[in-house]
Amino acid sequence: MSYKFFENKECEYYPCHSGIDKINCLFCFCPLYKEDCKGNYTVLPNGIKDCSNCTFPHREENYDKLIEKFNT
Repeated sequence: MSYKFFENKECEYYPCHSGIDKINCLFCFCPLYKEDCKGNYTVLPNGIKDCSNCTFPHREENYDKLIEKFNT
């Protein structure tokens, strides 16, 4: 199931999050950004959602959960 995980250690922003050993870069831009995803995010005064403390889309075990969200 190699299509579920992609880690780009050559990326200029890698590692983009701390506290996670293997970062799944497949969802570099979170597909749940516009959702009330219940992730660990804050909303900045200008209304921008800051997801830098959220690792949910970057965890290998969450691939199926993300895909399931789009199949409903």
